[in-house]
Amino acid sequence: MYLLDATEEAVARLRGRLDALGDSLVVVGGDGLWNVHVHVDDAGAAVEAGVEAGRPHRIRITHFDRLGEQPAPTPEPVARAVVAVVPGDGLAALCAEAGATVLTTRAGEPPASGELAAAVTRAHAREVILLPGSAELRHPAAAAAEQARAAGLRVAIVPTRSPVQNLAALAVHEPSRRFDEDVVAMTAAAGATRFGELAVAEHRSWTTAGVCEAGDLLGMIDGDVAVIGRELFETATAVLDRMLAAGGELVTVVLGTDVDRALADRLEQHVRRGHLGVDTLVYTGRQSAPLLIGVE
Repeated sequence: MYLLDATEEAVARLRGRLDALGDSLVVVGGDGLWNVHVHVDDAGAAVEAGVEAGRPHRIRITHFDRLGEQPAPTPEPVARAVVAVVPGDGLAALCAEAGATVLTTRAGEPPASGELAAAVTRAHAREVILLPGSAELRHPAAAAAEQARAAGLRVAIVPTRSPVQNLAALAVHEPSRRFDEDVVAMTAAAGATRFGELAVAEHRSWTTAGVCEAGDLLGMIDGDVAVIGRELFETATAVLDRMLAAGGELVTVVLGTDVDRALADRLEQHVRRGHLGVDTLVYTGRQSAPLLIGVE
């Protein structure tokens, strides 16, 4: 099994080559990125075919004893699955615990439609709900959904723009509901969740909150820069107060890599003192952004 950077023409030739080498062939993807899976006796030949077609990477080979252990039969598809795209290992674990198939992204490397389509296929379900978790994945997610539909799957996208909206959508996911009703409920929950983020400015630039310098903290609300600061706690409380000025009953704080839990305790105390009746949940997301914030 491997990912392959290649053109559609090269992949068409690769399908024919791999079909002759083995069985259980699955090739899904698009936009130059493909997921290739095949059962063969000669794994080297399958990889060599990929090299001739393009650039294979993330190569994974599983060996089976021909006289003993045989490849496990393909499991029966489940009725419905949720695929969540998230930027950190902690967030990935949270979504997996909620029953989602997870695609973990790396900072600055958003997945292409082929990788999203591979994740949808990996969910092995007849119905799939895709949570992109980022506005920049809107078009790749739409392309991935079209590829999956062409393969006979029923796919819907809940247009989440932040990982905290993924969490809100998963909280109301109910597989026993009709597919359309489940999608509507998850979309409503995500849409009712305002999202904030603290990020570090990489260079001097103009923002909707003024000019920032490299190293400044950018407090963003619903995708726009609302606060520019230098200290994490002060910037975070400014973002929280602005978000809660419009109301809210639940605050979700997701801590990034190297952010101390003590900061979350201070933020929780700030919310408790200044916003009566508002509860706070804290998770360790281990994403690159110092903080993600959700208000419901």
